[in-house]
Amino acid sequence: MDYEKLATQETVEKVVAALGERGVEAIVVKNRKDALDKIKELIPAGASIMNGASVTLEQIGFVDYLKAGEHGWNNLHEAIVKEKDPARASQLRKEALLSDYYLGSVHALAETGEFIVASQTGSQLPHIVFSSPNLILVVSTKKIVPSLPEAMKRLHEHVIPLEEKQMQEKYKGHTAPNKIVTFAGENPMLKRKLRMMLVEENLGF
Repeated sequence: MDYEKLATQETVEKVVAALGERGVEAIVVKNRKDALDKIKELIPAGASIMNGASVTLEQIGFVDYLKAGEHGWNNLHEAIVKEKDPARASQLRKEALLSDYYLGSVHALAETGEFIVASQTGSQLPHIVFSSPNLILVVSTKKIVPSLPEAMKRLHEHVIPLEEKQMQEKYKGHTAPNKIVTFAGENPMLKRKLRMMLVEENLGF
């Protein structure tokens, strides 16, 4: 399977419907600029935000926008990065689980609306599965695969090798899919707002 090929319009429409049935609102945008503009529109001034490490968020300009500091949000990630005391930084990361908004991406999205997120530490997973009341996941349509087993195959055969290469180049370290979440649906009783932004551009791994 070509993991770099964008999904067809028919497939995207199918995924939008499938996500909706699982409690996730899908928003389709054409490119990275539209994705960033939509994020700015969705998050109100004064909201606390947290984000995970994401090539996709870097590529759409979200990380640079955060660093510029003109967004009007309470950037919890910035406070964690600036903290020099490891114990205090760890505490801030735990407190950030209560952010108003969390932004990230996924590693693979099935046409059934199920998606998977893998993590070495698991730090972003509580946000995604429970703690953040507003979730925005920015996902290139190239990450769409036919089924959940194919999603797992994409993770192991395509994403992890690319992540490993990046880890070695940037940090001289290694990656490992120590914790993998399969997201199959959201209980409406939680009253969270889950959005997945499907970008019709080749982004991320």
